[in-house]
Amino acid sequence: MFNETAYQLGIAPSGIRQLFAYGMEQAAKIGAENVYDYSIGNPSIPAPKAVEDAIKDILASVDSIKIHGYSKDAGIESVRAAIAENLTKRYSMEIKASNLFMTCGAAPGLIAVIKALLRNKDSEVIVIAPYFPEYKPFIEANGGKFVLVPADVGEFQIDLVAMEKLINKNTVGVIVNSPNNPSGVVYTEETLKDLGEMLDKKGKEYGHPIYIISDEPYRELVYGDAKVSFIPNIYRNTVVCYSYSKSLSLPGERIGYICVPDCVDYGKELYAAVSGASRISGHVCAPTLMQMVIERCVNEKPDLKAYDDNRKLLYTELTKMGYTCAMPDGAFYLFIKAPGGDAIAFSEKAKFEQNLLLVQGDPFGCPGYLRASYCVSNAMIRRSLPAFQRMIDQYK
Repeated sequence: MFNETAYQLGIAPSGIRQLFAYGMEQAAKIGAENVYDYSIGNPSIPAPKAVEDAIKDILASVDSIKIHGYSKDAGIESVRAAIAENLTKRYSMEIKASNLFMTCGAAPGLIAVIKALLRNKDSEVIVIAPYFPEYKPFIEANGGKFVLVPADVGEFQIDLVAMEKLINKNTVGVIVNSPNNPSGVVYTEETLKDLGEMLDKKGKEYGHPIYIISDEPYRELVYGDAKVSFIPNIYRNTVVCYSYSKSLSLPGERIGYICVPDCVDYGKELYAAVSGASRISGHVCAPTLMQMVIERCVNEKPDLKAYDDNRKLLYTELTKMGYTCAMPDGAFYLFIKAPGGDAIAFSEKAKFEQNLLLVQGDPFGCPGYLRASYCVSNAMIRRSLPAFQRMIDQYK
């Protein structure tokens, strides 16, 4: 009677959000202080004060018709120009307003780029495990084939040998997410250079470009000496999908952009296809107020001290207990190897016995691992440590 893909997605809600909802229910029953909720990646640091100031000033000084009216499909020209200037200065690559398309966050951007690249029913998009679970429906619901590269569980970089075997004449793109959700790992410049060289070689072999779709909501969330590369500087056929949800703590405002640099092969045609795909999806004219806010706050940076403190505390304490974890250099996730090897069993046991809420790694394409979102209070982490200890003691 209805679209089967949409129906199946509707009756199988995100496991992450189900776990988050369970945590809220438990908090109401037994007190929030007794629930250790690491389920969802909702920023726990406030937006910079400049964001609040910009909203107030815009509401007070700009005509309300403009604030609440439509913008151009691609976004306000001056907003795109401000973002382009910021990117040009930071990454030493000329980006222009005409390279940018404003979006309602990163997800509609990814969908638009994927839809634009899928030429026919045989088109394939490669995804690297561990990966954000929504990539699969983004690809398949738009008629493409989802192709998975198994996780490199040693370093959580990219298994390029495995990927090369999967590339064929139907491969149109590769989604790259760095810093990575769920591992928190940043792909090294060496990894990305090797990836770019391989895609360039394969593109020449098959007679068409293979694009990197760079999903970058965590670009600004990086710690220590880790460096997040601007991938268009490494591989020219890269399209960037960005969101301010994490960098400015604005996940509910749904604002981001797509960047198609001039260096991209068939860039003008791809930009037009992205614009058309956004139109088909109904994702044009990103929120005008938030576009105006971004124009004023484009150079703001997040204060990462709280996340960094949490990262160090959780990683240090869990490894002391005997857990094996991927060292996160970015984002706000810790990826933990499940004691006993069965992440589903461990997650359920932790949930019902300890009110310790950890997301199973299976939907991320990485069975046997657990994701902990440490964008929580430092006090909650400290309260949760005995629960982690009690859990691992059962497996020793």
